[in-house]
Amino acid sequence: MLNWLQTLLGRRRAAAASIPEPLWHSTLLRYPFLAHRPHADHLRLRELVSQFLAHKEFTGAHGLVITDEIAVAIAAQACLPVLHLGLGWYDDFRGIVVHPGAMLARRQTTDQAGVVHHYSEALLGEAMEGGPVTLSWQDVAAAGELAAHGHNVVIHEFVHKIDMRDGAANGCPPLPSGAAYTAWHAVMQPAYEAFCEQVAMAERFGGEAPWLDRYGATAPAEFFAVACEAYFVNRDRFTRDFAALTTLFDQFFEPNRPPAQ
Repeated sequence: MLNWLQTLLGRRRAAAASIPEPLWHSTLLRYPFLAHRPHADHLRLRELVSQFLAHKEFTGAHGLVITDEIAVAIAAQACLPVLHLGLGWYDDFRGIVVHPGAMLARRQTTDQAGVVHHYSEALLGEAMEGGPVTLSWQDVAAAGELAAHGHNVVIHEFVHKIDMRDGAANGCPPLPSGAAYTAWHAVMQPAYEAFCEQVAMAERFGGEAPWLDRYGATAPAEFFAVACEAYFVNRDRFTRDFAALTTLFDQFFEPNRPPAQ
């Protein structure tokens, strides 16, 4: 952990320290989807990142040392979904665990005969309800290149955190009214069903594979997280396939954004 982050963590109760200019500039260069945003967004994002770092605790796993570079890179990507919503959406947890690469999680499942099967699953990240977020630094560091494919593990896991604010992740964040929930599902459900159909056609019958990560077809919560990855890091390409979702996400994540002409 380098000097700037140590200083920041030592002054949690004071105003968050400004991120040093060279560190912020190198972060924007490494992740173009952050750099290619309006100047006002940069100012707001930098402020949020400083606040985020002042109130979260990073832990490196398997000998990984949390440097300023690692902490700021993760924080900048994590703050992108709440840029216009505020950090209150992340106030139900503090810990972020960073592994050098993919991690193995122990799982168990019970089949129809009642037999319990134990297995290990390789994960790039995981978000626990009320608990920490776990991330693979290898995949976080590659986010600049992976944006072309709409992938971003940090955004994926932190969108799960947003989704979980009203309980278990179900593909719908907390909304202000019943009418808002109805409007959300009226757009998300047909998009999810159409995507699942496209994935099934590609896997079973050799149809055209979707651009969006097919992992989104495993559950509505995963579709929401996968769609948000692409929306934030490759908006133009995402909108080609999911124009209605872009409009829906704009209304939630950027409620003051002017409507597209």
